Formats: sequence, structure tokens, C-alpha cells
Amino acid sequence: MSTTEANQGLGAEHIGHIIFITIAAAMGGFLFGYDSSVINGAVEAIKSRYDMGSGTLAQVVAIALIGSAIGAAIAGRIADRIGRIHVMHIAAALFTVSAIGSAVPFALWELATWRVVGGIGIGMASVIGPAYIAEVSPPAYRGRLGSFQQAAIVTGIAISQLVNYAILQIAHGEQRGHIGGLEAWQWMLGVMVVPALLYGLFSFAIPESPRYLISVNQIDRAKQVLSEVEGESADLDARVAEIRHAMRREHKSTFRDLLGGRFGFLAVIWIGIGLSAFQQLVGINVAFYYSSTLWQSVGIDPSSSFLYSFTTSIINIIGTAVAMVFVDRIGRKPLLIVGSIGMTISLAVEAWAFSYKRGSGSGVSLPHAQGLVALISAHTFVLFFALSWGVVVWVLLGEMFPNRLRAAALGVAASAQWIANWAITASFPSLSDWNLSGTYIIYMVFAALSLLFVLRFVPETKGKKLEDMG
Repeated sequence: MSTTEANQGLGAEHIGHIIFITIAAAMGGFLFGYDSSVINGAVEAIKSRYDMGSGTLAQVVAIALIGSAIGAAIAGRIADRIGRIHVMHIAAALFTVSAIGSAVPFALWELATWRVVGGIGIGMASVIGPAYIAEVSPPAYRGRLGSFQQAAIVTGIAISQLVNYAILQIAHGEQRGHIGGLEAWQWMLGVMVVPALLYGLFSFAIPESPRYLISVNQIDRAKQVLSEVEGESADLDARVAEIRHAMRREHKSTFRDLLGGRFGFLAVIWIGIGLSAFQQLVGINVAFYYSSTLWQSVGIDPSSSFLYSFTTSIINIIGTAVAMVFVDRIGRKPLLIVGSIGMTISLAVEAWAFSYKRGSGSGVSLPHAQGLVALISAHTFVLFFALSWGVVVWVLLGEMFPNRLRAAALGVAASAQWIANWAITASFPSLSDWNLSGTYIIYMVFAALSLLFVLRFVPETKGKKLEDMG
């Protein structure tokens, strides 16, 4: 019986076990989403508390992404040395101390420091989650299981907005209102300690990756894990031999291994970098880092702006669920194409609506019709992103690189993603002050370019084994 046939014949108990392992690993994605977007509810309060301008505010929001790039760059190498599970332990610890430190900063520089610490945890989780899930997933289910990472991210985003909204209500609608001796925004940042601790506990309850176990010659344990995730009918000796054969052709990947070709990196590395960059350059995280500020900037009151941030997060979850259903049915590339087209149109409509922005300061507003169009197109943009680039990029990054390059390649691609994220996040406040409509035209251009990039360069990986990539 082939490995694929064995995978498709897995019993309910094995499927349930695999899903539990995947959910536990994807808790890092939940924290990734939660920590990334929780700042949305605190932005205006932090700006008021420390009396800063748009430029300084952007750096405080974006500085966590510098930590994320660092964490993403080092996670793969550390995982190859000490194992995937230990990297999860480190990320959980970083999330925990960052949540506590961010909630009670004595000064702005200290808040920025703790955001960098949390950012390193985000970066590590962004690499180790997809890699681990890809390595423990049977090929027939890998796309759907890989999409759990993005599902966890969007759930974390939604929960952070719901928690922020609840805290705001307790504080009587004031982001700087006091609750138990702390301001509301401090509670928003501090509550993350709860899922951080849960992530740490979950990471102790799941097995190490069989590929890592084989690399350190723990063959019996590797067979046990393979039996748990691929079923007892799988030929374990053959699977170990298959993985070993693939590993003999590789060595511990380094940055130097990624070099080659006409433009520095190997072609597949550039594809990974391009996917990562376009995922951010379309401006998706403006919707999650600045949405409250964005809607307030066009005349919507703070409570309603928090509510719209939450409804956007719900749309994000719906789109992710759609992608999870179709990623293994129709493939990765078709979803990316649909998403790029939908995002381009939505961003063009949003740019048109924001061109009607009138007034300044507290007197800014949009006409009713354009305001309604802006809200609808913003939600449509998030929907098309979620059902395509949000899920598919993480799936592709977990499976598209050859075994001999995977760890280092994932680090470079994820670092590119965080750098692009930083560029968008750091520039949005100043760009929106300059011209909000023009800012969205820039994002629209990147969405259109992402379609051309997919059509020309991105391969289809549906149904292939990791050992066959390359």
C-alpha cells in the first residue's frame, strides 16, 4: 500500500490525534495573530499617554516587526539544533514576559523594548508552526492541516479585537479609562499572558517532529510518531528509510546554501520571498494594526470603530474557513489568483471612497454613501485576502522548499515577510496623513502585481510529498 493510500485510510482516532497536534502547534499562530493585532486597540491611548506624533507612533507599533524578522531568521537554525518543540517553549516564554512587560511599562522606550521581545516570539512562531505541521502531516491532509496556522492567526486577531472591545466597555468607552489601577490599554496588552501560558502547556503535550527525531538517530521514537500520525497500516521502516534517504542528500541548511542563480538567491528562494512580501505589501495589516484609528480618521466614533475592527476579524475567519475547504481540492495557485483579483478590485473601490474624505482634525468625515462603500470594500478586501494569500502563503512556505534548504529558506522568506510588514506598518500613519486615497492606490498596485507574480512564477504543490520537493 502506498503512503498516500495509507493516509487516506486513516482511522478517526488517528485523524483526531493529528488534529490535536496541529491545533496545539498552531497555538503559536493564535499568539502571532493576537500579539500582532492587540496593539490596534491601544494605539490612540499610547499616543495620548506619551504625547507623540504620527511618526513616533508608527515606530512604536512597527518595532515589534523588527523583532519578528530576527525571530524568523533564527528559528529554523535553532529548530535544527534543539528540536521543534523546544523552539515552541522559547516562543511561549517570550510571549509571556512580553505581555507582562508591555502591560506595565515605566517609559515609552521600555514599551518598545517589550514589543521587540514579543516580536521575536512572533517571528519564531511564524516559522516553527508551518514547518512542524508540514512535517507531521500525512501528505493527503497536509494542505488542510497547514491551513490551521492561518486559521489560528485569524482567530487570534478576532479574539484580540473582542477582548479589546470588552475592556473598552468596562472602561466606559475610554481607552485610558482606569480598571483596577491600570489604564484600559494596559489590560489590552497584558491579557495576552493567558494564551501565552496555554501555548507553553500545549507544547509539552505534542510529539517531536519525526524528521528531527531521525536526524538525531531516535528511530524508535520517530516510528512511534509516524505510527500515530500516518496510521498503523503505514510501512514504518519504509517511511523512515524514505526520510533518511532524503536527509542523506541534504545537510544542515545555511544562508550560503540559498545562494545561486543570476540574482543572488536560487529561484525557489526568490519565489518564497516574493510570496511573503506581496502578502504584506497589499496592506492587509493596516486593517489589523490601525483599523480603529483608520475609521476614526474618517469620522466614525471610537466604539463603532472597535466594533468594525471586530467584524473585519470575523470576515477574516470566514475567508480562512473557505480556504481550508478548498486548498486541497482545487490547489494553491488557483486560490492565489482569485484572491489577487478580488483584492485589486476591493482596494480600488476603497481608494475611490476615501478620495471623498473631507475636513481635518476632529471634523473629518466621509459622505454617507462613500462611507458605506468604504466599509463594504474593506470587508471584501479582507475576505479575498483570507481565502487566498492569508492561508496559501503559509501552506506553500511550509512545503515548497527542498528538504536540504527548508529551514534556512523558511527563515529568509519569513524575515522578508516581517520586513515588508514593517515597511507598511511604519509608513501608514504618515502616508494616510499625506493622502489616504493615494495610500490605498499604492496597495492596489501591489495587489495587481501579485497576480502577475503568481501567474508567472508560483508552482503548484498540491498532493506532493515533502521529500519530492526540489
